[in-house]
Amino acid sequence: MTARFAAIRVLALLSVLLGVNYVAWRWLASVNWEAWWIAVPLVLAETYSVVDTILFCLTMWRARERPAPVSEPQGTVDVLITTYNEPLELVLTTARAAKRIAYPHETWILDDGNRDELRAAAEREGVGYLNRSDDWTGKPRHAKAGNLNNALFQTEGEFLLILDADQVPDPLILHRTLGYFADDERVALVQTPQWFSNVDEADPLGSQAPLFYGPIQQGKDGWNAAFFCGSNAVLRRDALMQLGIIGYVRSVADGAQRALRASESLLARETRRADGPLRDELAALRRTVAEARAEIAAGGPVADVTYRVKTAVDDAGVRLVTGDLAAIRADLAELGELPVSRDAELDGVVVDDAALDALAARDLSPLGAVEAVSALLAALRVDRPDEAQPVQPLATISVTEDMATAMQLHALGWRSVYHHEILARGLAPEDLRTMLTQRLRWAQGTLQVMLRDNPLVKRGLSAGQRLMYFATMWSYLSGFTAVVYIAAPVVYLVFGVLPVTAWSVDFFARFLLAFLVNQALFLVVAKGMRTWRGQQYSLALFPVWIRACWTAFANVVLKRPLGFAVTRKDGRDPDGVPWRAIWPQLTAIAALVVALAIGAIRVAVGTGDGTGTLVNTAWVVYDLVVLSVIVQAALYRGPQQKEKDEPVHHDA
Repeated sequence: MTARFAAIRVLALLSVLLGVNYVAWRWLASVNWEAWWIAVPLVLAETYSVVDTILFCLTMWRARERPAPVSEPQGTVDVLITTYNEPLELVLTTARAAKRIAYPHETWILDDGNRDELRAAAEREGVGYLNRSDDWTGKPRHAKAGNLNNALFQTEGEFLLILDADQVPDPLILHRTLGYFADDERVALVQTPQWFSNVDEADPLGSQAPLFYGPIQQGKDGWNAAFFCGSNAVLRRDALMQLGIIGYVRSVADGAQRALRASESLLARETRRADGPLRDELAALRRTVAEARAEIAAGGPVADVTYRVKTAVDDAGVRLVTGDLAAIRADLAELGELPVSRDAELDGVVVDDAALDALAARDLSPLGAVEAVSALLAALRVDRPDEAQPVQPLATISVTEDMATAMQLHALGWRSVYHHEILARGLAPEDLRTMLTQRLRWAQGTLQVMLRDNPLVKRGLSAGQRLMYFATMWSYLSGFTAVVYIAAPVVYLVFGVLPVTAWSVDFFARFLLAFLVNQALFLVVAKGMRTWRGQQYSLALFPVWIRACWTAFANVVLKRPLGFAVTRKDGRDPDGVPWRAIWPQLTAIAALVVALAIGAIRVAVGTGDGTGTLVNTAWVVYDLVVLSVIVQAALYRGPQQKEKDEPVHHDA
């Protein structure tokens, strides 16, 4: 262990101990319960921050600086360049660079925009061109994940280098990464950093993420939880195909279980109502359905099991024919209107749960119940007609398919590698509006994964992997704490309401020590890298994080659609400064400035406490410095053309 990593562990341990000590004291001894409406939100926000610190410390505890792979590169490779509506010359620049990759490979442009001019250009450049097959017409497209899934069944390479349309690869990218797969046959993914060549030294949009593409990914790598970031990564085809097949089997099995569960409810109801031979017939059929559910849960073949149940249902139907034909026809007419929905974000058919519940409660005739069971089973299809292709290797549960796919791979026992060397250079957003759209999509996708496939309860993940994935998801909840951290000093300076019992020596000793040690940890971890922009944007983008939480919840729980916006790669926003897009931040800045003035006036007239005003003035100034980045970003007009054209050199 190097001296630096020893220092990181010491500071991490101190950060956790001091943070827990501070927040425990806050809860037990310093909450001003008379002003609970601001005191409780503040201590909750501080608790959130301490949990965030603990997760960061756990990440850094096993940070790993990997040596180069031992084995020589081997295996066949397809380089897949994903595009939708990016400028043709940008895509072709990446394609030409991909052709120049030194290791033998095939280069493919995956055009989700289906542009004839791009097809013709690809042919002139001598690279492959793929677009969606006709099978995708009228079916969920699953954005980038669907584009890649479509290409997986039209290419053959053992490994896949995935590049966004703007990510120009280094000629040695495959030589530097393929060896990891030969070193360990369980490696499914090698991720390299994303780096942007059109970013000013000041980086006012916070596009470079040196803390994430460095210490954080290295920390996750130590827990075997470094994840796929959508581009500049090499993946093993076999791992993806295994993931797709298992997902297909689970989807079909889940659909069968849902149908059988609804069938069992229907039969249970009719069994209670019936008597004599009819009751015995329905009870026997219910037992058959229950046994089928258990067999599928144990891994039995879905098609064979459901066929056997359907045969039993058909035989029972023949035996249960009664003369009440009018009632039966009425029941069956209503069954024909049973709503079945399809969710573009989910795999497979989504049967309306409310409709199934209502069906189970219907006052059906005995034969109507049996026919309902038969209809549910007949609707099951192992070919998944609701999807363009039954097998979808890359996860489609989120607009950020990368993290979801990596988590699925880790849950199946595959390993990942983070290779800390810049081997591709791309284009970052050059205006605030595009950056906000990009960050919103990242946050939405991450929160979709948390709501649909929470890593804390996901089977197959180790405890460390659970925490590493959850740490990334947890970070996007910070928008709510940011509101509290902005509001608390305003409330004190304007109204004199104190969220703590007193600005005591106990408070300052605990808070300042925890804060200073935490900042020291960041300095050692950063190792000279500029991480201040990242800290600013974690607070300054609070409206984006809050909106992401709401829209992801509305999509997953309330089934509202969630659009997919492609990040602009064609320069600056032509609509000018997007002041309306950042009105919450501007409002917060105005409130903080007004609070400073009011606080000064209250001290001058003798109605304000000097110590409290000083503390909260410093707090407000810190908030203003942090929020100022959003104004800088709004006024930013992109790097100078000379700077954009110059090559960027960076030592990994």
